[in-house]
Amino acid sequence: MSNEITLKTRREFLRTSVLGGALSWTVPAFLANTFSAMQAQAEDSATQIATGRDSNILVVLQMAGGNDGLNTVVPYSNDYYHRARPKIGLAEKRILKINDEIGLHESLAGFKELHDAGELSIVQGVGYPNPNRSHFVSTDIWLTAGDGERIESSGWLGRYFDNTCSGCDLTIAVNIGRQMPKAFQAKHLVGVSLDSPQSYRFISREKGKGAELTEASYRKLNEPDSEMAENAGGTIDAIHGSVQSSGSALDFLERTALDAQVSSDKIRTIASRVENQATYPASQLGNSLKLVAKLIGGGLATRVFYVSQGGYDTHTNQIGTHERLLKELGDSVKAFVTDLKAQGNFSRVLVMTFSEFGRRVAENASSGTDHGAASAMFVIGNKVKAGLLGKYPSLAPSDLFQGDLKYNLDFRSVYAGVLENWLKTKSAPILGRQFTPLQIT
Repeated sequence: MSNEITLKTRREFLRTSVLGGALSWTVPAFLANTFSAMQAQAEDSATQIATGRDSNILVVLQMAGGNDGLNTVVPYSNDYYHRARPKIGLAEKRILKINDEIGLHESLAGFKELHDAGELSIVQGVGYPNPNRSHFVSTDIWLTAGDGERIESSGWLGRYFDNTCSGCDLTIAVNIGRQMPKAFQAKHLVGVSLDSPQSYRFISREKGKGAELTEASYRKLNEPDSEMAENAGGTIDAIHGSVQSSGSALDFLERTALDAQVSSDKIRTIASRVENQATYPASQLGNSLKLVAKLIGGGLATRVFYVSQGGYDTHTNQIGTHERLLKELGDSVKAFVTDLKAQGNFSRVLVMTFSEFGRRVAENASSGTDHGAASAMFVIGNKVKAGLLGKYPSLAPSDLFQGDLKYNLDFRSVYAGVLENWLKTKSAPILGRQFTPLQIT
């Protein structure tokens, strides 16, 4: 009788909270993705046993807004560069020289240290055919590894999970932030989005009902299922694809919600038992990488982490903003590397940066730069081919396309190199066709 009452109580709670909206999941896509996830359960794919606990880890770092590659990896000895940028062009004294032609912005001292230690690859002239200057469209192309001719429904990392990680724990993919990146979108939905270990809560939207509908009361209502296997969940933006969909839709929602409750305990426990061994900048990116280091050190079974740094849409007064952003980037990643080395985990971690596009070669009238095309990527790790990779695009006006740099290396070749050389899987099924893998390691 008590079990019957408990079940009824649980069902009523789920109806009035998950279905009725009394709880805030911080993820609008939760219910929208639920039924498509249920339908996808029957599809099979190859299983890759390795997880972040015992194999290589990828950290994807998005520089959102369109980073100015010309003032990041700077052709400081090029006359065309200085003619096009009389106000915002960087003088030789402000360059951290890589060679007699190319150097890093002076704010990237952290990256220069990594380069000198043989732990930084600078990938030049990266882009794609028929570049699009829309933030939305170009970001979509990078996140899906598409060609821009149609909207892709899945992300390139989502297809990686579908092809190699069927049945893996939900935490095989972790995004630091509130919105799940489209790069993680997959047929068998995996991944969690989170801000901080302290925020993994179920919180009431109803005034005066916080005490009744907090995580504690939620846990009490669901005690009969506390023995279920751990799945990661925290702040949910996607539902684990391996959840069985037999039974009613409410059964499925119950099970998924309980997975989230169990996983919130799991992630808080992991994060709390690891102390960072480096000093990070007091910035969003610094805090994000600080948390990733904790989760890696604590043994969370994550294969891919995703972090973002915004603010690169520098149309006006670029110099100060760009300087600040690049210093946060270089110092945060350097601290992250220091932390991983102290843990003994650096050899298993690769960091890859990207931005949706570069900026125009010529500065604009507002001492900034407008949306462009080709730019640079960075790859960090102790097994990378350090130094300059690829060819720097020509800045000669006759070689530009509508004021933009022409790319020399398709970004999907970089992805292919990461997939094949680092994640040890075939890239063609994931990228849609075979791209020549960039030899990053």
